[in-house]
Amino acid sequence: IVYVIIKTPIYEAKALVEIGNYKSYQDGKAEQTIILDDANELSKKLSMIFIDLKKNDKNKEFEITKIATSKGMKNFIEISSESTSNDLATKGLNEIITYTQDIHSKLLTDVKEKNDLEIKNIDFLISNIQNDKIVNIEKKIDLYNKNIINLEEQMKSVTETLKNMNTLDYSITALKLMEKRDISNEIIVNKSKLYDFIEQKENITNIDLNKLLERKKLLETLSLPHNFKNTEVVGNILTDDNPIKPKKALIVVVAFVTGFI
Repeated sequence: IVYVIIKTPIYEAKALVEIGNYKSYQDGKAEQTIILDDANELSKKLSMIFIDLKKNDKNKEFEITKIATSKGMKNFIEISSESTSNDLATKGLNEIITYTQDIHSKLLTDVKEKNDLEIKNIDFLISNIQNDKIVNIEKKIDLYNKNIINLEEQMKSVTETLKNMNTLDYSITALKLMEKRDISNEIIVNKSKLYDFIEQKENITNIDLNKLLERKKLLETLSLPHNFKNTEVVGNILTDDNPIKPKKALIVVVAFVTGFI
């Protein structure tokens, strides 16, 4: 009983910690939640830093007694701390939580910066398509349209000349027919190239440009704050006004029974 009276009471604080995550689309797949850390690896790393390396520290205000994965939950860890007061035990948990949050915050920042950089690259590609590629293609389309109009005018002129020519002048007629054939071939070539450029413009606009715009919109959505979640305590840190050590009631009962015997 004297032991119970003089022994410094030890209090315990517990917390269930959820490892942070962020949203991502990878390889065209549906939205995925990426966990910032593996629970097993994180538990081992924190145990080494806050338990193993501080085992022989005689001036420590608290003692971390448990850092372990939570059964059945792959992105949760359980941590426990003991000290001479609930405040000090809680302080121990907060040190671990703050340490982990700082590391994971940097990871989230890296992801956000990566998204922002990709958005900038997409903006550059979109600008290049709209102000360079499409503009150049439109100039070529306009050029071939003008060529076709000019060639069709030449065709009309040659056709009219042939109608009004003396059919007995075979040499001139033959030259005009050859000229008509050449113009006809040029019209075909120019129209073929014109259709190619029109199709190229449609593909760039409807496929390449739309893909970039969709990707940009997706990245902007992924960069919204609600898609980034840092590591945090689930609910509140749990403490009890009654110390876990010494077990006063148990010691008193044992002492009473022993004395009675």
